[in-house]
Amino acid sequence: MGTTNWGSATAILLTVYAAVLLFFVVRAARRTKSLADYAVGSQGFSPVVVGLSLAAGVTSAATFIINPGFVALYGWSAFLAMGIVLPIGMIGSLIVLTRSFRRYGSSVKALTLSQWMGKRYESPGFARWFAVLSLLLITFIVLICVGMTKVIASALGAGELPVLLGLVCFVFGYMMFGGANSLVYTNTIQAVLMLIVAGVMLSSGGEHFSAGIAGFWNKLAALDPALTQSVNPPSLLFRDWFEVVFCNFIVGVAIVCQPHIVTRSLMLRDESDVNRYLLVGIAAQIVFFAVIFTGFYARLQFPDLTVNGTALKMDGIIPAYVVAAFPVGAGLLVILGLLSAGLSTLEGLIQSVSTTITADLIDPLAGPILGEGEQRARRLSVLNKLVIVVLAVVSAVWSYDQLLHPNLSVGILAQNGVYAFFSAAFVPVLFGIYLKNTSRLAPVAASVTAVVVHFAVYYGGLTPYTSGAVRNPAVAAALAILSSVVVGLAVHFFRPNPTPIPSTKGEGGLVSQ
Repeated sequence: MGTTNWGSATAILLTVYAAVLLFFVVRAARRTKSLADYAVGSQGFSPVVVGLSLAAGVTSAATFIINPGFVALYGWSAFLAMGIVLPIGMIGSLIVLTRSFRRYGSSVKALTLSQWMGKRYESPGFARWFAVLSLLLITFIVLICVGMTKVIASALGAGELPVLLGLVCFVFGYMMFGGANSLVYTNTIQAVLMLIVAGVMLSSGGEHFSAGIAGFWNKLAALDPALTQSVNPPSLLFRDWFEVVFCNFIVGVAIVCQPHIVTRSLMLRDESDVNRYLLVGIAAQIVFFAVIFTGFYARLQFPDLTVNGTALKMDGIIPAYVVAAFPVGAGLLVILGLLSAGLSTLEGLIQSVSTTITADLIDPLAGPILGEGEQRARRLSVLNKLVIVVLAVVSAVWSYDQLLHPNLSVGILAQNGVYAFFSAAFVPVLFGIYLKNTSRLAPVAASVTAVVVHFAVYYGGLTPYTSGAVRNPAVAAALAILSSVVVGLAVHFFRPNPTPIPSTKGEGGLVSQ
């Protein structure tokens, strides 16, 4: 099908999709009266709706657009790491942490993960520490902007810069108003679309199984035997079992400790909704993670990873596959799903990062300048919009740089930033939920240790896995998390005469003062 047909059809699709999103944003904005409404919504949401919103928020453009490119490049080792091991760790952690985190978060009325930290450990300084660390999540915003720009530009046949600018202006613009109330509705729509598109993408390579599963693997092995192996020694990220299994499992366990994931349960009506919320969310996530398998189809479509003699960048493999493998009608549906995958997480990140900056940095540092009561609430709401504008500018500039000069993939940049954040958050969340009494020094020392170890290993090239031109952030994160756990436990058990920070009785293992 011609490029003109693709461009015209995509333009119409984007216009309709934008109109639907704006409808829900306007509807939600009417219910958003304060920063608290923006952060966690007016609540009263169905567990099915919140569960789908969780699944859409967790599995983003990385899962649908970027990570299949790793599979196309490196084969089964990449799918094993990103499509099986990491999800197992993440889902297990989500089941274990969600109920207890929600109970304590609801009892202290925490709007953000930073506030949860500050109130749990009775330390405003610790809350500000995590507010500053949340800026690392901008790297994930950049990943999503790059992935969505690649998809839209490829389908429209347009330049990447104007597409990027239009995307940033639109999404950041409407996220200034609806907040949690809008993203729960839009995420639900996006999750349903993603489920449909996941089925379409996974079935798109059906012809490759004409000779059975063995025939499929033989086709891949004929291109490169390493594509069918559980480890890929010549690769840059999946060289042995340590990288493929150990590091990705540790990362999966800790990945839940991101504000747009762990705080999603605070939107539920009450405790009885948690099981259904988890069931729906996890079932959808399993389907979404399976989409990474599409990378194999893309590699068979482009055996030498070129299109018309031009080498494909890793982040452009799936966008190119969609245009090449699908007729316009089916392709538009897939594009809709890919955009939904990106928007679902992008909305959550914009909401959580902007709220954290406003509520946990600007609000406490402003003192009495902003006034009191309703006046302060109104001014904070305005400041939150200005924060989103600044985030939009930073994200656009950084995304354009990644479009021009990626280090293998924008996924490496995003992993480095996001992994550092949840490495720092893992022990404080774990201790805050499950330890009866702990010194404030234990989570603080653990968090600082995680940040120092992560960036020292990554930028200092302290391991063979982080010393080349392309360094593996999963290795740095795994070592950071393990170091953080050791330091946190050592301080908790061996610090003399600690001053404990008591918890709240009966709240998921939390004990009262």
